[in-house]
Amino acid sequence: MRNNFGCPVQGTANVIAGKWKVLIVWHLSFGTRRFAQIRDLLPGVSEKVLTAQLKELQQDGVIRRHAAKTVPPEVSYELTDAGNELVTVMESMCAWGIKRLGIRPKWPRPATSGVQLPEQAVG
Repeated sequence: MRNNFGCPVQGTANVIAGKWKVLIVWHLSFGTRRFAQIRDLLPGVSEKVLTAQLKELQQDGVIRRHAAKTVPPEVSYELTDAGNELVTVMESMCAWGIKRLGIRPKWPRPATSGVQLPEQAVG
C-alpha cells in the first residue's frame, strides 16, 4: 500500500495514480467491459500493465472482476459503488482542469453524470 501521509486526498490520488487507471475507470463508467474491450480502448497499453492496473483497482475496491466459467474464461470488469463515487470526483477534477488549465475534454461524459461542466467544455 502506498503511503498517504495521513491525508485522505493523497490516499485518493494514490488509488488513481498510474498511467491508465483514470481512463480505465472512465471507460468503465459507461458500463461493463471485457478485458479485450478495455485493451482496445487504450492504444499503447501492454496486456501486462493493463492486468496489473486492473488488479490494483480491484484491490482498492474500485472495480469488480467477473470470470465466467467457460473455456476460455470470459472476464469482464465493472465499477463498484466506490468506483462510481470516484467518477464523480474525477468529473470535479475535469471541471477544475477545464476552468484553471484550459484543457478541453477529449472523452464524453457518462449519461449518469450529475456534474455540470462549464459551457465552453460542452461541444
